[in-house]
Amino acid sequence: MNLSEANVENGIPSQKLRPAWVNLPTAITLLRLGGIPFILLGLSWGSPLGKGLAFWTFLLAAATDWLDGYLARRHGWVTDVGKVLDPLVDKLLVLAPLLSLLELSRIPAWGVFLIVGRELAIASWRVNQTQIRGANLWGKAKTVTQILAVALLILGWPVGIVCFWLAVGLTLLSGLMYLCYDDAHGDPLSQPNKEGSSV
Repeated sequence: MNLSEANVENGIPSQKLRPAWVNLPTAITLLRLGGIPFILLGLSWGSPLGKGLAFWTFLLAAATDWLDGYLARRHGWVTDVGKVLDPLVDKLLVLAPLLSLLELSRIPAWGVFLIVGRELAIASWRVNQTQIRGANLWGKAKTVTQILAVALLILGWPVGIVCFWLAVGLTLLSGLMYLCYDDAHGDPLSQPNKEGSSV
């Protein structure tokens, strides 16, 4: 007799077991991913309405990055799938509008290339790691600066290009710090491995 049959016999409703990663934080992460097409659509319109759609969708999606990480840590819903999916969606959320802004000639191609190159380098390096590492403070600063730069660039504010170059610098620096330091050797800026972190 299997567990389901035993539960039925004992009057306990039989429930299908679901993977651990099927939880609220993962759903929020996937919802953030679903916002990316609306950001690109808004930017492609080239109108005040489109700008508003892109800006508010991006801002809402960026805000949920904090929410899913908080819920995962608060309720013990941190999973390996979440640790991979969350930073991947974070990168797509930033890179997608940057490529759209590049197409609109608002930012230079080589700046975007440096950001994409860094992300690919870190992703390739992580493939060979036996344990998924969390972010350090440089990675968090990079993420915040990228989000701020994209938001300001969507609005078309001149200060956005300044934030963009600051984001490029922090992106390269955080990547270098991530590669050069290891938690086991006491990197003082490293944070515990947790869902909702960015590198």
